Amino acid sequence: MEKIVILTGAGISAESGLGTFRDEGGLWSQHRIEDVATPEGFARDPALVHGFYNARRVQAAQAAPNPAHEALARLQRDHSGEVVIVTQNVDGLHEAGGAQGVIHMHGELAGALCAFCGHRWRAPDEMSVNEPCPVCHGPGGRPDVVWFGEIPYHMETILEHLAQADLFAAIGTSGNVYPAAGFVEEARAAGAHTVELNLEPSAVVSRFGETRFGPASQTVPAWVGELLGRAG
Repeated sequence: MEKIVILTGAGISAESGLGTFRDEGGLWSQHRIEDVATPEGFARDPALVHGFYNARRVQAAQAAPNPAHEALARLQRDHSGEVVIVTQNVDGLHEAGGAQGVIHMHGELAGALCAFCGHRWRAPDEMSVNEPCPVCHGPGGRPDVVWFGEIPYHMETILEHLAQADLFAAIGTSGNVYPAAGFVEEARAAGAHTVELNLEPSAVVSRFGETRFGPASQTVPAWVGELLGRAG
């Protein structure tokens, strides 16, 4: 049974109305990344960072999964082998679309993390400066997301999956952010077939054995249909 490992990035959620930090006119365009997505930015102005993530949390809660999310959930359900979804996204659209066991390497907007004791809990709709930790009661609450300069979550597990992959797909990723941009090399080294599905070529497109370009809501369902048809 073929093991499929899928990496998804912001491009898969763009058609659900969630912009990337490269989009013009969205939430990200109103702030510098250094100010709202780094530990140093949080230390300088926690109120600004909380306000930014509160807005993102509201935006994500209002978004609905699109056909690309639903197609990957269908692949998980109907494929005879294992299908592992690793996402760089902090929204919950994969789960809303029916996917199971999604590995959130950059954390989740729905989560809160204590900077003092490491406890995690479900974030309130609005977090604020001096957000109290429910365990240690310290005022160290922050969004449970991985900022630039921090180590992504679940890396050991992800690398184990990549080493076992027969097929690796990257969907809606820029190829500019490591370590995720290097996953294709890990999968290739394990002998996996590799495919990029993207609106336009990523920075690492040359490393993939197969490419498909177009909106994720079109390319992903078509690709999944081919995989399931071939398997059947």
